[in-house]
Amino acid sequence: MKQTVYLPEGLLIDTEKNKEYTSSLSGLEAAKAGGVILEGMAVVCDSGLSLEVELGNGIRGIIPREEVVWECGGNTVKDIAVITRVGKAVCFKVKEIRLNEDGKPFCILSRREAMRECFECYLSYLEPGDVVRSKVTHLEHFGAFVDIGCGNISLLSIDCISVSRISHPSDRFFVGQHIKTVIKSVDRESGRIYVTHKELLGTWEENAMLFSVGQTVAGIVRSIEDYGIFVELTPNLAGLAEYREGITVGQTAAVYIKNIIPERMKVKLVLIDSYKGEKKADVNRLTSDALTQEHISSWKYSPDCCTKQIETFFS
Repeated sequence: MKQTVYLPEGLLIDTEKNKEYTSSLSGLEAAKAGGVILEGMAVVCDSGLSLEVELGNGIRGIIPREEVVWECGGNTVKDIAVITRVGKAVCFKVKEIRLNEDGKPFCILSRREAMRECFECYLSYLEPGDVVRSKVTHLEHFGAFVDIGCGNISLLSIDCISVSRISHPSDRFFVGQHIKTVIKSVDRESGRIYVTHKELLGTWEENAMLFSVGQTVAGIVRSIEDYGIFVELTPNLAGLAEYREGITVGQTAAVYIKNIIPERMKVKLVLIDSYKGEKKADVNRLTSDALTQEHISSWKYSPDCCTKQIETFFS
């Protein structure tokens, strides 16, 4: 059986197909014969840095250390890359089925081979502008790392997360979150793939249409400057309110919309109140249909009437 769909780790484990293969020895034998990529939960990392994977009917699965991670170009795999798999769903291919000293079967698995196949049969064919399913795996101050297929990781830099500026990717995402990203660039020699996200969150006009002059709405304080306070209304739209003391970044702000100016991509706000609230950026409140597309050739954020043009071209 040929694998045709490659997904971020964790999306196969609860499927009926995956359960059928992993719940019996005959299913695992069939998966081995067909080269099928499966998933299981990594439950233990032993002293030799091999992973034990939970399979069905008490069958043990072992991923030897050298089979845990695949790196394009043969880069050295760090121990932390193995240890951090524990407690998470991992993809794998069945390499061997053996019997232990008690005559019970156990499986030798390879996550490395699943990752390699995904890259060679899927990721290496992606082009800039392709929209892919992704899963947030790690957050750093400079960006988010996302799984774009079978544990293959891509960097989503902080400036590509949204048009509205954020101080840390955790302002927008959480580890384990499923999102969509756009392929920004592919280095086929090193295997590095970079992605972007802001092009899926709508244009300035699409976001501005959600609001009207005279409304009072809730936003998030994202930046405080001498000349004013930037309040995020949506991930791709922020407005400017006059400076006021006592405001801190991250607070929820109630703001009155004084004016919306497409020609300058400006939203003028009046700060009514601010407090430590629970408001989070709503990435689902969008008019853009980009989230349903499979490919984006270009994206134009600014209105036609605006002299300043912000565009992305995927070549």
